[in-house]
Amino acid sequence: MSMLVPTSLSLKDKASYLRTLPAIRERCGRVFELAKAGKLEYFDYHPDKEEDVTAYCLNIIQRDFGTDYNKIPPHGRWRHFDLGSERVEPLYAKWQSAGTHESSKRLVDLFLVSVLLDAGAGKDWSYHEKSTGQTYSRSEGLAICSLHMFEDGLFSSQPDQPHRVDAVGLSKITPQTVASHMQVSESNPIVGLEGRTSLLRNLSDALSASPELFGSDGRPGNMLDFLEKESKLEGSTRLVPLAALWHVLIDGLNPIWPASRTKLAGVSLGDVWPCNALKANSPSTSEEGDDFVPFHKLTQWLTYSLVEAITFTNRNWKFVGLEDMTGLPEYRNGGLLLDIGVITLKPNVLPTDPNSGLPKAASSDPAIVEWRALTVIMLDRIADSIRQKLNLTPDQLNLAQVLESATWKGGREIAKQKRPASGGPPLELESDGTVF
Repeated sequence: MSMLVPTSLSLKDKASYLRTLPAIRERCGRVFELAKAGKLEYFDYHPDKEEDVTAYCLNIIQRDFGTDYNKIPPHGRWRHFDLGSERVEPLYAKWQSAGTHESSKRLVDLFLVSVLLDAGAGKDWSYHEKSTGQTYSRSEGLAICSLHMFEDGLFSSQPDQPHRVDAVGLSKITPQTVASHMQVSESNPIVGLEGRTSLLRNLSDALSASPELFGSDGRPGNMLDFLEKESKLEGSTRLVPLAALWHVLIDGLNPIWPASRTKLAGVSLGDVWPCNALKANSPSTSEEGDDFVPFHKLTQWLTYSLVEAITFTNRNWKFVGLEDMTGLPEYRNGGLLLDIGVITLKPNVLPTDPNSGLPKAASSDPAIVEWRALTVIMLDRIADSIRQKLNLTPDQLNLAQVLESATWKGGREIAKQKRPASGGPPLELESDGTVF
């Protein structure tokens, strides 16, 4: 994808740029170029293995969908909600007496708060669903758990309207209430409990701070009113700029991220991190922020999820600009690349976890920044390669479908093959509950 790469920006403008979608591919592309030249600090790139990844992914697509590519759903939170049985549509059907607009707002409320609770739970946590008697772990467990938290009215300030999320309801949440609903105990520990709770409390503040986006009651679903104002009708189709939704999420939710996140010109950048390799291979005249690499993984995951929810409830809405979205730089997609060997960790550059014997790093570690950057670019390359093999266009098989049917699913499957005891990623990740 060609794009204009800004030069000689003020620090304030650079901060704004690093919070855009095009900046993700541009900066990750710089890291990938260093990988091709063998100049990364932590990883080596093996282009001869790309065919192996494509073949692995194609096998999964053909196994699960045959040639019915139009039946591949997009990557989004919806898949997690519906593991084992349908939950979203039956819940939505219960709301119809409230009207389509209110029902749509409720779905946006649910999806947004659920995604923000979706950072990795760790390999030891699971959720027992009383209504089905089933036990779920990882992302699906978090999704199903958060749906029941929503149904129980945990995020609402209005007892007579439990199925909503609002600023006042969120402001009352404590680690104890989250732990209770998530069934956390000594024998069922979860990673990042405090981080998740802080995220919800910070979400309360963010919703209150932007009434133009979230209404006077600080409700996520009120973003639909803002998006409608930013849209235009073309015949019977309402064209909604993806940029408008991105503005709601990247700017409206900016206050939720931890205070420790990277800043530039006083602006908290969110999921943006310095990359040592970029700094080491840049001219001595490079300016502050030139070595920063943005990912915005949770915000993109939220965007993918909300686009599906919104277009399900508003059938005539169409988002314009989805091609700017990238693959998600998280441990399933990135783990696939490591497990197949497209990228390999250099020897002795990370400490080893004494329990698992795997390399270990925090999400802010420079090694993880390299890994995530390579993942973004490799996902584009894998998607292109799959489409070429199948003779399909991006409209016939988009990136969100490739993530769902191949790379994310493939990352999980190969992890279970290689590490059957845990099914975890090939690196031990120390997460604060707000990145992965």
